[in-house]
Amino acid sequence: MNQPANTTAAAAPRPSFGAQLHDAASDWWQNERPTWIYVFKMVFAGLLALGIGYALDLESPRSALITVFIVMQPQSGMILAKSFYRVIGTLVGSVAIIVFVGLFAQTPELFLIASALWIGLCTVGSAHNRNFRSYGFVLSGYTVALIGLPAALNPGITFDSVMTRGTEITVGIVCAGLVSALVFPQASAPGLVRIIRGRFTAFVDLIGATLGGTTDRKQLDIANARFVGDIIGLEALRSSAIFEDPEIRLRSGRLTRMNSEFMALSTRVHALHQLMNRLHANPAPSAQIIIDAISPYFKEVQPLLTRESGEPVMSAVDAADAALKLETYKRELPRRVRATRNTLQLDSDAAMLDFDTASELLYRVIEELHAYTLTYASLNQRRHEREQWEHAYASKTSMTTALIAGARAAITLLLLSAFWLASGWPSGDVAALNAAAFCAITSAAPDPARATRTVAIGVVFAAIAGYIYTFHLLPRTDGYWMLAAMLMPALMLAVWLTTKPKWAGYGLGICIFFPFLAVPDNFAHFNAAGYLNESIALLVSLIVTAVSFMLLLPPTTDWTVRVLEKQLRKQVVDACFGKLGHLALKFESGTRDLMHQITMLTSSRPALRQNAFGWTFATLEVGHAIIELRTELNGIRTERPDLLSAEAYAALNRLRETIPALFSTPNRDTFADALAANDHAIAQVQQTIGPHYRERSERHRLQRTLSYLHFIRTALLDQQSPLHTMRDGAANTTHSGARHAT
Repeated sequence: MNQPANTTAAAAPRPSFGAQLHDAASDWWQNERPTWIYVFKMVFAGLLALGIGYALDLESPRSALITVFIVMQPQSGMILAKSFYRVIGTLVGSVAIIVFVGLFAQTPELFLIASALWIGLCTVGSAHNRNFRSYGFVLSGYTVALIGLPAALNPGITFDSVMTRGTEITVGIVCAGLVSALVFPQASAPGLVRIIRGRFTAFVDLIGATLGGTTDRKQLDIANARFVGDIIGLEALRSSAIFEDPEIRLRSGRLTRMNSEFMALSTRVHALHQLMNRLHANPAPSAQIIIDAISPYFKEVQPLLTRESGEPVMSAVDAADAALKLETYKRELPRRVRATRNTLQLDSDAAMLDFDTASELLYRVIEELHAYTLTYASLNQRRHEREQWEHAYASKTSMTTALIAGARAAITLLLLSAFWLASGWPSGDVAALNAAAFCAITSAAPDPARATRTVAIGVVFAAIAGYIYTFHLLPRTDGYWMLAAMLMPALMLAVWLTTKPKWAGYGLGICIFFPFLAVPDNFAHFNAAGYLNESIALLVSLIVTAVSFMLLLPPTTDWTVRVLEKQLRKQVVDACFGKLGHLALKFESGTRDLMHQITMLTSSRPALRQNAFGWTFATLEVGHAIIELRTELNGIRTERPDLLSAEAYAALNRLRETIPALFSTPNRDTFADALAANDHAIAQVQQTIGPHYRERSERHRLQRTLSYLHFIRTALLDQQSPLHTMRDGAANTTHSGARHAT
């Protein structure tokens, strides 16, 4: 009889205390060391700026310290980019101050109105732009509030105030940039490489799963949302990295090109996946014949993106080999598809149209994938012809929401300024300028009211700690070095909090307002009443800002999401009537930018997000097909205008009118008109092709046109689209509906 195993003897020996300590230290070194290096660098840069400010006998050296914390970013490229736009914003704001003081110094009411309008305009610019350009607009408005309001009380010191504040800001920017670049520099390039490699690998997996039929709609939506974040993240990193790395500047055009090609490729893959889903849902026997005929091609794609070892392509060197295999496959694909088409035994023209549309989309996927892989492979070289790319990423924002953000900032400043003038509150100017600044700074946050509340809690801590420092510790210090040693613990805590997403708002409040309250000017003043007044003013300004975000058309309401959805649908209108030059890129990037904004706003509202995603994909599918159709027709009109009949051109023009009407005002009537116009256009193009002989190039052009029309129809009839709710009663009005796959 077998004896039971001695589990105690077989157990692995317990690691010694030294081994456990070594493992813990290794884990800390890998995960926490970069964070603490960043904390020490920023505190060192801030204290260096403070010391230089004292040495230069600047009026308020704490402004240099605060500037360091405002521009601080993990990568040096981000700091340089943010600093660049901060300088531009400060210069523009300084010019505005001189103009406003010169015009309205004798009438404070007019000065405040002009300042409010300027800050509102700058907030609109901030909400309408992306990355650090947005920050430049914020600084243009913030500078007017920060320097202009005190200068309006004493116009004679305006020029001196502008020059002094500009010098303080410059000292902070220079210190932050130098320390970030020279002390344990953290470049942006590795982050770019990680995004590029990770995105390529994830997309290869998605292609394998999507074309293999193992990805459902929900998984595809999640993947597309992640890819949108990657697209915007790569563009932000690229625009920052060009400030620090000449190698990135040499490849900037290719990085932009990769983003553009990736957007087009992901749209193609999504369109092909959706078409195959609709075929799988079609009970007709011909649908299964088409699936069986086209599916073998899908299984051939992923091996093209796999190395000989079986691992996926990751580096640019690997991508060069994959590009060669894709080029060969793309060259052979049309001939093989034609051979497959000739063997099909289908019972209707509609079924053959399904196959033609699927095969056309497959070819486009391979074509876009080949271009994307070629650009990825070219990154291995310092200079390459694919660098010639002038189509920049085009962000898209709603002017309605931007104007609301600007009006909110202006109204908040006017209300607090009116209270300041009416009450004679000594620190009313601090409350007014700080509220205006935070209205602009937080307007782009997903939940500005919540973000402002967390900063307000940080201000409470800063006020308490600042009081202790100012009235109990500062009188006992002697000289800069003791002051720096005294400030270091609080500043390190504040910067460390900003590295934790959950506590970043608290840390930001401490980073900015603790130095504002606790760090003395060159001529130190110990005025408890003034200190309390300023602390209360800061807290009141943030409370008023949070209330304004909750009362003045809050950006977190469903109404804001509906405005963005309307802007999203307007992309289809632009696809129908915009100039064809660069239209595809503007459409792709604008749609994804709006999708990203909706994703941020609906993070805690899954039902609202799902509906918005439905409109996003309907917009992408129909809009992209419309652009392809217009491009094809433009070529036909230019080279062979007689290829289509006058009736076909009229039907296509009618479709171009009804599709924008549907997406502008989606309802049963506009849906019925669009579907009827689409069916009529399909019938006219089918009649043009006819049974008679045509040259292969002519027939291929007409079949491509027919494929785009057919795909638009399947997108309109997609049961998972928001348009599906308008379908009842519309499909029955089209006598040709039974002729095409649904």
